[in-house]
Amino acid sequence: MTRLRLAAPLVAAALLAALTPTAHATPGVGVSAKVLAQSTVDGVDYVTREITIQPGGSTGWHWHPGQVYGVIREGTLTHYDATDCAVDGVYNVGDPITERSGPGYVHVGRNLGPVPLVMWVGYIEPAGEPLANDVPNPGCPFE
Repeated sequence: MTRLRLAAPLVAAALLAALTPTAHATPGVGVSAKVLAQSTVDGVDYVTREITIQPGGSTGWHWHPGQVYGVIREGTLTHYDATDCAVDGVYNVGDPITERSGPGYVHVGRNLGPVPLVMWVGYIEPAGEPLANDVPNPGCPFE
């Protein structure tokens, strides 16, 4: 009986942990990337990548610790800001794109079109930092 009384709080805690929803990062879907160039100079990483997002795919919600800029090579990028879950840009072939940095600018890029989206993206980041930090969906009705 004493064992049962001691075990009951542990069982309750385990059930509560199992039933409590946890926030999980939203990984990209249908995304591939290849590094075109990479260099580190004076504690700063310079990386250029070609990113492809398949139709219906997305980057997942994320933010960048450094500067990001790019150009759309094929397809159309629909870009959303987490603040109000609204489209904050639609980018077509030849359009440039820049993104603010820091955890205060959570965003997602989606390919809502019928063809693959291809972007060339440049990153200027503090050396050793990730190019992006994945975060949970901020409560938007998609992703």
